[in-house]
Amino acid sequence: MSWADLHARTDILHVVLDRAARSDFELNPADPKLFDDIPELQRLFGGPDGVLLALRNRWENHLTVKMENAMEKGVLAIEVYAELCAEQPALRAILDTYDTDRLYFGRPRARALAS
Repeated sequence: MSWADLHARTDILHVVLDRAARSDFELNPADPKLFDDIPELQRLFGGPDGVLLALRNRWENHLTVKMENAMEKGVLAIEVYAELCAEQPALRAILDTYDTDRLYFGRPRARALAS
């Protein structure tokens, strides 16, 4: 993957997150049009499922780092989860709307933390 493709992928993720977050936009995370009319989405991600996997990976990475830091300070996991939800509400809303467990793990899994 070229640097140009990497930056284009990041831009696409930002477009999707921005669309989900904007109250003046006609879309919301549950609207399948969330992924419509985004140039290069199909080529760079293979479709909306690829975008969802990338967003899930972003969430998992952020949560892992926060959890590692919290363990050193004795902070509860649920507090870390709630903090990340507050920091990234559009990302959490998208992940709560779509079955990313199916995509990420190949099957649904029981959720360890409730939102």
